[in-house]
Amino acid sequence: MTDSQLALKEWSAAIHGMLDGRQTILLRKGGIHEKRFTLADSRFLLFPTVVHGHTERVRPEHHDLLKAAAADSTETEVIVRAGAEVVAAIEVNQPDGLEQIAPLHIWTTESIRADRLDFRPKHRLTALVVRVHPLVAPVRLRRSDEHGGCTSWVQLAIAPEWAAPVHQESTLAEIVQRVRDCVGV
Repeated sequence: MTDSQLALKEWSAAIHGMLDGRQTILLRKGGIHEKRFTLADSRFLLFPTVVHGHTERVRPEHHDLLKAAAADSTETEVIVRAGAEVVAAIEVNQPDGLEQIAPLHIWTTESIRADRLDFRPKHRLTALVVRVHPLVAPVRLRRSDEHGGCTSWVQLAIAPEWAAPVHQESTLAEIVQRVRDCVGV
């Protein structure tokens, strides 16, 4: 019997950004078929997705991530490269402070507004500070119907070995404080 792990669907470019240290936060509200985002587990794999208009949603200085990212999520397969542990989940109570934490992610200001803030405006945005781990060996999966749908979470019938994290605890502690100061309270 194969082990199973929960995976959070995330833009493939963001996963590549996390793996090379450029991104340390995720901004979540939940998928179209969810009432709101709930943190199903504090440790999970990252399931790569690609959206139409991905290029326009990523700041130009991070466009180098897009080619490799696109190859990780095709119509027929996905390549799972990373897992994450939530260091802190911070409710965004001060959306004006999101601009101050832009260096912690790859998305454009316009993308944050359209895809995160304006999307389902009654629902609170959550900033997740994550400790990302590359997998010892990436896992190639055939895409199936179980992976589809506009939901945040998917169960994967794999149990890969995780490598050492990208960032140290002290670095992430500073990031948690920064995010709390800028968007929390």
